[in-house]
Amino acid sequence: MKHCGKRIVAASLAALMVTGTFAGCHKTTNTSSTAKGGVQSSGTGTKGQVYYLNFKPEQADQFTGIAKAYTQKTGVKVKVQTAAAGTYEKSLRSEMAKSDAPTIFICNGPVGYKTWGSYCADLTDTKMAKQLTSQSLALKDGSKIVGLPLAVEGYGLIYNQAIMDKYFKLDGAKAKSMDEINSFAKFKDVVEDMTAKKGKLGIKGVFASTSLKSGEDWRWQTHLANIPITYELQDNKTDLTKGVNEIQFKYGNEFKNIFDLYLNNSVTNKKLLGSKSVGDSTSEFALGQAAMVQNGNWVWSDISKTDGNVVKKEDIKFMPIYTGHSGEETQGICMGTENFACINSKASADDQKASIDFLNWLYTGEGTDYVTKSPSDGGLGFIAPYEAFKGKSPDDPLAQEVGKWENKSGIKTIPWDFTCFPSQNFKDYFGSRLLAYAQGQCSWDDVKSGVVSKWKSEAAASATSSKS
Repeated sequence: MKHCGKRIVAASLAALMVTGTFAGCHKTTNTSSTAKGGVQSSGTGTKGQVYYLNFKPEQADQFTGIAKAYTQKTGVKVKVQTAAAGTYEKSLRSEMAKSDAPTIFICNGPVGYKTWGSYCADLTDTKMAKQLTSQSLALKDGSKIVGLPLAVEGYGLIYNQAIMDKYFKLDGAKAKSMDEINSFAKFKDVVEDMTAKKGKLGIKGVFASTSLKSGEDWRWQTHLANIPITYELQDNKTDLTKGVNEIQFKYGNEFKNIFDLYLNNSVTNKKLLGSKSVGDSTSEFALGQAAMVQNGNWVWSDISKTDGNVVKKEDIKFMPIYTGHSGEETQGICMGTENFACINSKASADDQKASIDFLNWLYTGEGTDYVTKSPSDGGLGFIAPYEAFKGKSPDDPLAQEVGKWENKSGIKTIPWDFTCFPSQNFKDYFGSRLLAYAQGQCSWDDVKSGVVSKWKSEAAASATSSKS
């Protein structure tokens, strides 16, 4: 997530970063063919070209390198352009209006498909679709596959085992190992005790800064919110493919539990969090100023590249985000995907084929190493749900942690249901309310009622827009 985020500066629509355009000059044989009802391709050719509008700013350099490698091998022109954080939907609307629109774009699940469904080619018969380890991971319109996941990712609370081990050895520690922490009540005891002993631990706060700067608040208004809303949707047995018109924010007080814990045990005073970014919190964790940070497996690259990083690969771990929900002792980390790669059905047939060839090369062919290699080695560090990656593990330690949590016996993973959130406007509103709450400008009841009301109005607006 990167945000899925997987990471990141908010900017206006104009703040698009062109990260790579590569053109080849030698000819190759075009052996592509069109499948019935959709797009299928098994070869490369110089007639078509690829334009990928990238969703993840933190992986702009890696996609640039991959595009260059593919161009050098095939002669096919590949352009990678990256939208600034929080502007993807606006950027996509702008780019799709141009004559040289993206040929590969990201659709954010069922909600995104309401807007972009008419642009999504049928990918059912593509090689990549057929190699999915589970068809349930695809974005579908009925039985038709219209979007393919680039990765399965995970997020939760990332902790530094070295700092935690130092705490466990202190007199009066509320726990002696991470195995004892499997509920919010226990976690709260440990965190507040760590705050009281932060001088002995050599930290400025238990948690890195709760970034609430506009455009930097996705870890709370999307990723953290996913947990209580998922539990509510599960209670209601909601069919997400039909959309979610309204919520009650039934477990909003559980959100408050963990959010308050973050605010009150942070490196930064909660009234100053409006100026803090995700990058700030990443640096704080990397420099050993905090024992924990909420984020996803994608952040290891940023941590490892921080000047002065003290976090060793063997010490970086995941734990679930406990909120006080009944039965959370068996809760795991949050795992899923939001990045569905779609092929622009309005692009030329040659460009569609070229784009499918590129994705097939990367996910089912000779380019697969780029998917699992660590970002520091020019790869994406993805956990890719395709047959070609069985037995392959990404190099970075947080991706490996996701795999461990995925395979833990008796643990229930929290799915990524935030793909059903009604709009970016809703998320931005939620984030602004969280900042106001942190600064003492509104009550928690104000936050809750605003979230319920804004969800309903944005869902209605989205439904109206999709019909027009």
